[in-house]
Amino acid sequence: MKIKRVMKLLKPYRFRFFLMLLFAVISVVATLLTPILIGEGVDQLVGPGAVKFARLRQIMIVIAVVVLISALAQWLMSLTINYITYNVVRNMRSQAFAHLQKLPLGYVDDHPAGDIISRLTTDIDQFSDGMLMGFTQFFTGILTIIGTILFMLSIHPQITLVVLVLTPLSFFVAGFIARRTYSLFKQQAEARGEMTGMVQEMVGNQGLVKVFNREVELEERFGEINERLNTTSVRATFFSSLVNPSTRFINGLVSTGVCIYGAFVCLSGGITIGALASFMNYAYQYTKPFNEISGVITELQNALACGGRVFDFLETEIITEGPELKKMDAVRGAVAFKEVAFSYDKAKPFIEHMNINTKPGERVALVGPTGCGKSTLINLLMRFYEIDSGAITVDETDIRTYTRGSLREHFGMVLQETWLKRGTVAENIAYGKPSATLAEIQEAAKSAHAHNFIMRLEKGYDTVISENGGNLSAGQKQLLCIARVFLVRPPMLILDEATSSIDTRTELMVQDALKLLMTGRSSFVVAHRLSTIKEADKILVMRDGKIIESGKHEELLAKNGFYAQLYASQFAQS
Repeated sequence: MKIKRVMKLLKPYRFRFFLMLLFAVISVVATLLTPILIGEGVDQLVGPGAVKFARLRQIMIVIAVVVLISALAQWLMSLTINYITYNVVRNMRSQAFAHLQKLPLGYVDDHPAGDIISRLTTDIDQFSDGMLMGFTQFFTGILTIIGTILFMLSIHPQITLVVLVLTPLSFFVAGFIARRTYSLFKQQAEARGEMTGMVQEMVGNQGLVKVFNREVELEERFGEINERLNTTSVRATFFSSLVNPSTRFINGLVSTGVCIYGAFVCLSGGITIGALASFMNYAYQYTKPFNEISGVITELQNALACGGRVFDFLETEIITEGPELKKMDAVRGAVAFKEVAFSYDKAKPFIEHMNINTKPGERVALVGPTGCGKSTLINLLMRFYEIDSGAITVDETDIRTYTRGSLREHFGMVLQETWLKRGTVAENIAYGKPSATLAEIQEAAKSAHAHNFIMRLEKGYDTVISENGGNLSAGQKQLLCIARVFLVRPPMLILDEATSSIDTRTELMVQDALKLLMTGRSSFVVAHRLSTIKEADKILVMRDGKIIESGKHEELLAKNGFYAQLYASQFAQS
């Protein structure tokens, strides 16, 4: 299966691939012609009579031409395989990254980020180095073995049998060790991915690590992973390194057998000294590829292990969108959940028989304890996860009939967890509308009350912020995320603790701006601070994946139920 995937990757470069094979054949043939010419030259130097200088000069010229042709063919072969290799690696990375964009969020949530990064970087590098770069050695080695056998048979079949009888030992040894190295290289790749994941996780959260004094525990955990990687790497390298000396030992036996038997044949007049010299040269060239191939096999085992991880990633099922799906046009914003069921673990039901009806332009608040399902409803509405049964509709149309892109274009989201890319402040605000003018960006920033702090930055809107806004405060990052929504002004809004990191004074101003933005737009507001959703048109109170209460703020307080308890717990001191 993996070889089929490799051949599929090579398909766009099949012409260059066959050209590379042609250069390999030319190089091998030219290399194998040299010993027969050398043997003929030796025969011109020994035996009765004078040395035949004229013929010797001709042979030396032919040898020089053949060697030049062999060198040129090898150079062209290397150029071709390098071109193929780097383009295949580029295509694999592009394909893997494009696949990542189509994967459901569930996959990203279930796999460490570092492991995914390792598959897209290190594993692809290991695959290209071992599989494609080693392929030329493997192919030329096989050609050399076949060619040398033919040339040796043409010189003396009986001596050739000595070589062939001992040959299977090399295959047996190489195959025996190779079968045991694959699993070790696979474990090595997995441990390397786990280490990358941990390092990536820790680098991004060093502040939290130091606050809770977890340095020692993390060092121990890293040490355990590092030791496991060390153990598997040493074992894989040890077993793979046995191949070369083992095959060299067997090849030494082959050369010894040829020397002894060939000497007796030569003394009996069966072959000339020059022919024996040629045969010895061929015997050496015959055994040399076994050493190279043994090394290539080791690289191929590592490449297949790493390539298998990449192919497993590429074969991860994605939810494709058929041509029958339509784009969402202008909407009124009536959202409904109809008998919706969903669970992250199918063995543990979470949301069942969920029914929600909202009117166009209605402001709906979702409240409840942590883990009750508020964010899950948002993820289902945005189709980050697919429902198990039931239907979610916008204006009475099932959202599964729309393309995901067009559905999400009609929602503006501000999450509690901010995200900024490396780039200028203006580029980050215009992330959802790259064509926006500077005036539009500034207007959005003013609406989000971010303009003042932006102008205090070194270069204002042209200030370059680091990855994930590392040189900004949490509140400033959240204001920029809010400004994004003000710039796009979508027909529907989702606010998940949108002002949680902003100071109280700024929060009041942003809340006023958000109220203005939500006017006439269907809005879903996830809130823990109940004071921020008093004016909501409808409050849905959730617990354990179920809506247990529904109504306006005053109505829910009058019921003296779960919402009233939550509200009282937040304002008990008042």
